Amino acid sequence: MRLKTTLLALATALSLSAQATEFRSADIHPDGYPTVDAVKFMSDRVKQLTNGKHSIKVFNNSALGNEKDTIEQTKIGALAMVRVNIAPMNNICAATQVPTMPFLFRSKEHMRAVLDGPIGEEILKSCEPQGFIGLAYYDSGARSLYTAKKPVRTLADAKGLKIRVQQSDLWVSLLEAMGANATPMPFGEVYTALKTGLVDGAENNYPSFESSRHFEVAKYFSLTEHSMAPEMLLFSKRVWDKLSAEEQAALRQAAKESVPYMRRLWDEREAKSLATVKAGGAEIITVDKASFQAAMKPVYDKFITDAKLKDLVKRVQDTK
Repeated sequence: MRLKTTLLALATALSLSAQATEFRSADIHPDGYPTVDAVKFMSDRVKQLTNGKHSIKVFNNSALGNEKDTIEQTKIGALAMVRVNIAPMNNICAATQVPTMPFLFRSKEHMRAVLDGPIGEEILKSCEPQGFIGLAYYDSGARSLYTAKKPVRTLADAKGLKIRVQQSDLWVSLLEAMGANATPMPFGEVYTALKTGLVDGAENNYPSFESSRHFEVAKYFSLTEHSMAPEMLLFSKRVWDKLSAEEQAALRQAAKESVPYMRRLWDEREAKSLATVKAGGAEIITVDKASFQAAMKPVYDKFITDAKLKDLVKRVQDTK
């Protein structure tokens, strides 16, 4: 009897150890970037919450492909998790278009209040039928235009410029509304495109502008602040459905706990990145923001078409 009990205990232990998982997660950013460090923080919390059973390994610096590639890998379960900007998800789950809309958020505080509340949860949940469990949002700052040859100060200055955008229909329309020629391209190809003149400029936040070294080849940073589209932390539903309720709860908790950590890193990084690009010769340019805002009606008309999305936009705008 004792032998039988011992063998049963051993079999159970082996079964549990076999189920111990190091979930693979992808990110396009380099080591030390706030999103990368935040997922590593999440991994530490997952370890603690599952008594060492589970953890997360971050494959960063586009090691597993660009954002579009890693989204597809996550959907089929080849990857457990991915950290992506919300824009590439726009064509996959419609509600993600709302936080991507130009000049939607009044401030960083307004954006955080919306995403931390029921509207944010509703948008995360909308990705579930497409094969993704939305765990959390990370900050991506305010995105602005930057150019190589001439500064952009007004809407007219953007006319005809070839500007790199994320691979998203909404993003193409946003830049076209400015009069620019939107050029979708993976992030990893942008430095060379700027250097060789394949594109005239791009748009992003301070930390990405700095960590990618884009400021070396495009020194005019125009503060359009046209979008505060956040980052998303998405888990593969195929992998998720194989986990116990307790394991799922641990992952959700660890993801939520990583958000304030990420934001603290983000705020520090923005200040540091701004100082670095200025020291590197970048020129920070104040723009006529009203002229850009006034041009965005066609973007809203094209993408915010059904009643549900219009209601979501209004609820975001009404959030204090």
